[in-house]
Order: sequence, then structure tokens, then C-alpha cells
Amino acid sequence: MKRVISAAVAAVLATTAPAMSGDIDTKEFAVVGTWGNLFNWKEHESRLWGKILPEASDGKLTANAKPYTELGLSGYEVVKLLKLGTYDAVHALTTYTSQDSPALEGIDLAGVFQDFATYRKALQAYEPVIRRELRDKYNAELVMLYTFPSQQLFCNLGDGEDGHLASLEGKKIRTYSTSLADFIEGLGASSVTIAFAEAVPALQKGVADCGTTGTAPAYNAKWYQVTTHNVRVRLGYAATFMAFNGDAWDALSADTQALIKENAAKVENEIWDSIQATDSMALQCNSSGPCDWGETGNLQPIEMNDADNAKIKDIVQNVVLKRFAERCGKACAEEWNATMGDIAGVQAPL
Repeated sequence: MKRVISAAVAAVLATTAPAMSGDIDTKEFAVVGTWGNLFNWKEHESRLWGKILPEASDGKLTANAKPYTELGLSGYEVVKLLKLGTYDAVHALTTYTSQDSPALEGIDLAGVFQDFATYRKALQAYEPVIRRELRDKYNAELVMLYTFPSQQLFCNLGDGEDGHLASLEGKKIRTYSTSLADFIEGLGASSVTIAFAEAVPALQKGVADCGTTGTAPAYNAKWYQVTTHNVRVRLGYAATFMAFNGDAWDALSADTQALIKENAAKVENEIWDSIQATDSMALQCNSSGPCDWGETGNLQPIEMNDADNAKIKDIVQNVVLKRFAERCGKACAEEWNATMGDIAGVQAPL
């Protein structure tokens, strides 16, 4: 009888206990992270691959993980390289990889969300769409979904230009996505697509009068040396995912997949928990401080007034959402409306 009970207990423990290192595959992954000079890589992505997963797996899971900047990549090409099997996993902006899937663009439509909490809630509602699109279009398995700090405008403005949205008409503005381009064109300005690594010289040489990027990336890349004003309109959050090549993921044992998901989720939550504080500090550092990170950028901050907020709402509804619905199609727009749109309190026209 004791032997029977012992066997039963062992069976239960085998099905409920966490995976031990003996159940984990031994694998070195080829991985691409985002920009090496920015916080997401330095504080989170590199730590996931270089420390967290190796320690959690007793050294069985390791990675040759390098950021775009070290590999000479712009970020636009990484999901196509993932699909080809060049890499096992990549970190990528959804707006950089939406060419084959307009639905992916819906994750970060310019100007729709003005706070992090609402945006995260909307992302969670839209996650099944992102997961499906990555699998169907890129043979990729979604593992993480997180963000950069808020995307704002950094401009070179002359005397007499107050920096409010109406004053940006006619300006050349660096963007990196179709939706951002829609918003900028709604301002009556010209959109210029420029990769992040090329943005500083473009601003310095006057190829662009303003640029869109995250508050912390702007500080890290020293945009304050080539611009004069920070126009504090929240244009988006540069939604970012980490995904595996579908074949590489399917080849892993269930225990290995579970270990990766568990630890990736912890890092994902750490990013979300810290992102608002990072955004706030970046705003201080780009302007007059106090700045915990180093020197202050001394950019002139331009806060949105009532006229600016009214203009944002008009452009979102009549340009950004309208054009997105046209590109995406009726079924796609309905899916967006029922998830992100419902949470944002706006609807794409059908």
C-alpha cells in the first residue's frame, strides 16, 4: 500500500513540479536585440539572453545576442531575416515590420493613446491579433510584447516659432512608420522616412527640421545637440516584440518553451513597470533637469494646449484612423475597433 501511495505522489509531483534543468534543451540561440545605445537593450534585452536564461537553465540556454547597432542593421529587415531562419529570435518594432501585415500597424497608431496604462491595456486586448499575424506572415512565435518611452517631436525652430502643432505646417519631419507619416501629413508637414541611426546627421544637416523618436532614445542619442525644442505630443510608444522563428520554436521541448516564456514575461513586466519613470526622467534630462543620467539637454519643452489637443483628436479621427482602415480593410478595422479602439474610445471608419 505504501508503495502504491508513494508512486501516486511521485506521479503528481512529476506533473506539477516546475521543469528541472534535466528537461531543458541545450541550445545556443542566434539573437538580434534593438539598439545597443538605448535602455531596452542595455537594461533588459541583453540581460534576458546573457544572464537570466543561462542562470534559469543551469547554463543550458545561451545566446549569441547582438543589437542592431553592432550588426549594422536598421531594424526594418530583422523579421524577414527571422523568417529566413538567419536568426532564432529577434526583438523588433511592430511598425518597422508591418509591410506584409497592415494589422500589425494597428498596434501603434499615431496619436491614439496619451498614457501608458491605457496603452498597455489595449495591447493586451490586441495581442491575439499580433500573435496570429506574426505566425501567418512571418512564421514567427510571439514571446514578448513591450514598449519604448513615448514618441515625441524634437525640432529645430527659429525665432517666432512657438512649437505648437499649427506652427509645424510645412516642416520636414523624420518618421519611421506609415501611421506616423499619416499624422505628420495631417499637420500639413512633410514626412521623411529616416532610420534611427541616420536621424542625428539628418537633423544636423537640415534634411529634416524635426524628428519623431522616444524621449529616452532622444536623450541617449544626444538629439539635444542637433535640435532646439521638445514638442511634447505623444505620437505613440514604439511597440516592440520578441519573437522566435516558428521552426526553431517548435523544435524546442515544451519545458524549454515554458522556461523561456516564464523568464521573458518577467523581463516584459520589468520594462512596463519602469517605462513611465524612464519617460519622466527623459523629459527632465532633455530639458533643464534635474537629470539622474548626466548632463541636461536644455531643450525648450512645448506642452500641448487646448488647440493642440483638439488638433490631435481631429488628425487621429480623420487622417490616421481613416487611412489605417483603408489599408487594413473592413474585417481588420472591425477587429481593431473591438479591441484597441474600444479601449481608446475611438473607432476606425468602416
